Amino acid sequence: MRRRLKGADARWEPNLPPASVHGKAPAEAHPARRPPPPYRIGGKETATRRGFGDGLAVLAAVDPRVVAVDGDVKNSTYTEEFQKAAPERFVEGYIAEQNMTGIGMGLAARGRIPFVATFACFLTRAYDFIRMAAISHLNVKFVGTHAGISIGEDGPSQMGLEDLAMMCAEPNMTVLCPADATSAWRATWLLAGHAGPCYLRTGRPASPILYGPEEEFAIGKCKVLRKSPGDRALVVAAGVTVHEALRAYETLAAEAIAIRVIDLFSVQPIDREELIRSAREAGGIVITVEDHYAHGGIGDAVLQALAGERVSTHKLAVREIPRSGSPSELLEHFGISHHRIELAVQAALA
Repeated sequence: MRRRLKGADARWEPNLPPASVHGKAPAEAHPARRPPPPYRIGGKETATRRGFGDGLAVLAAVDPRVVAVDGDVKNSTYTEEFQKAAPERFVEGYIAEQNMTGIGMGLAARGRIPFVATFACFLTRAYDFIRMAAISHLNVKFVGTHAGISIGEDGPSQMGLEDLAMMCAEPNMTVLCPADATSAWRATWLLAGHAGPCYLRTGRPASPILYGPEEEFAIGKCKVLRKSPGDRALVVAAGVTVHEALRAYETLAAEAIAIRVIDLFSVQPIDREELIRSAREAGGIVITVEDHYAHGGIGDAVLQALAGERVSTHKLAVREIPRSGSPSELLEHFGISHHRIELAVQAALA
C-alpha cells in the first residue's frame, strides 16, 4: 500500500494498474489465454489450497484487475505465489480479518477482482463484513483454506467447520468446494470470471489428483465419478470426503455392492437435476458425507435439492467439537471416513 497526500486530506490506495483495465471482459471469457492446470492423474499428491494458489498466480498475468488480499497466512494459503507474480497487486491484511474484508470490498467497488484469503475458521471474524458484501452484491472472492477436521493436529480452534453454513446463508453467494488441485485451479478461474460474491473452500492435506488437465468444470454442476446400472445407493461428497467415498466404493465393490459417487463441487448453486436423476437411479438411498458440522453444510444442501423426492437420506458429518489428532484418526473418530461410509451404506441396505 502507498499513501498519497492531497492538501490536508490523506487516503490510502493500493499500487494498482490504472482504472482503464475495468472494461476488459472477465478472465474466464478468454479460454485461449487460460492455460491448463499442471497436475496429472497419478502424479504428485497436491492440496486444494495449492491448486488455488497456483491458479491465482497464473491468473495474475491474464487479468490485471485481479488482486490478492491475505490475512497474514500467505505461506499457508499460497497467495504468496500471487505476490511473487504480481507484488504490486498483493495486499497484506495481517490478522485483522474485518479490515482485510473491507479492503476487498473497497477494491471490488473500484472495479477490481479481489481474492480475500485466510483460514476458513478466521473468516468467522469478518462475517458482518461478508454479509454486507453480499447485500451490496460486491464482486469479492472469499477463499477459506484449512477447512474441516482433516487439517489434523492443529486442533479445533483452527478447523473451519461452520463456513459452508455461514456462506450459503447468503442467497447470492456462489460456493465451490473442489476435491483436488485441478478442480481448485479451475474453480479459481471460474470465480474470477463470475460476477458477484463467491466463496472457495479448500483444504490443508495433499490429496490424489482426480481430474486431468483438460477436465472442464462449471458453476452449478457436479461430477459423477462412479456409476453403473446396478447402483444401490448414492454417496454425495465434497472436498476431502470425495477421496473417502472413492475408497468406500472400492471396498463395497469387492462385496458386490455398487454405489454411485458424486463430487458435488458446486454447493451453491447446486446441480439439482443431476442429484435427482442419480438418486432415482440409485434406488432412492442417498448418503451425504462432509468435513463440516451437521447443520448448514453439504447434507442440508443436498436434502433441499431433493425436496419432494421419495428418497431415504443419511447425513454423515462432524457432530461434536473435535480435537487434535492425525487426519485419518479424526475422519474415523468423527464419522466421515471411508469405513464409516461403508457402514452407512450397509446399514441403509439392510
